[in-house]
Amino acid sequence: MAGGGPSEPDEGALRRLASLGEIAAEAAHELRNVLQVISSSAYVARLDLARSDIAAAQDHVARIEKNARSAQGIVNDVLTLARTEAFLREDVPLREVITAARTDFGDSAAHWRDEVQPRDLRAHAHPGLLTRLLHALYENALLASAPRAPIVITRAAKGVAGGVTIDVADDGPGVAASLALRVFEPLVTSRPGGTGLGLALAKRICQAHGGSIALLASTGGGATFHIELPP
Repeated sequence: MAGGGPSEPDEGALRRLASLGEIAAEAAHELRNVLQVISSSAYVARLDLARSDIAAAQDHVARIEKNARSAQGIVNDVLTLARTEAFLREDVPLREVITAARTDFGDSAAHWRDEVQPRDLRAHAHPGLLTRLLHALYENALLASAPRAPIVITRAAKGVAGGVTIDVADDGPGVAASLALRVFEPLVTSRPGGTGLGLALAKRICQAHGGSIALLASTGGGATFHIELPP
């Protein structure tokens, strides 16, 4: 428009802003719940310390630490979904990434099985983002199967033209047919209190690497997510 007048807003940009607004609102709700747990645990821990009950206070401190990590994870997810800038990649040992992605869960959270061939297989990726991608898939499997500890199998192999493929499969309840086509959309979840950010984040990270993620199987016997990353 002549004279430097205002231009029409881009429809895609408006949709993106609206989506981010919904994500932020849902994340704020989740953060409020986490902060309430932290606040109440801190109050009870102070009472325990006043009674010199160190063991009980330590239990509440551990709960505070766990929920603080959860809050940080929510913030990181929202920021990652909002970012569009380029990032540096390197050849990342997949076995190390797989181990790092489930550090917060512990060995007893699931029956972990890893099938990486060859054993020294590497992916050309941002190590932090790839770790968050797998963390999101593992967390999804654990929450879907709770309180039962599921079997979670991670398979990784060489892909097309030097890339890699990664499958994360579990024996949980699977994904409902009504959600299967929208499972990677933000805020889509069947879990009460869930934000639906985890799988949306997984898709965003794959796309940022020029790769893809798909739900291959979704039945009463579990779900399998298939990832393809380019060289």
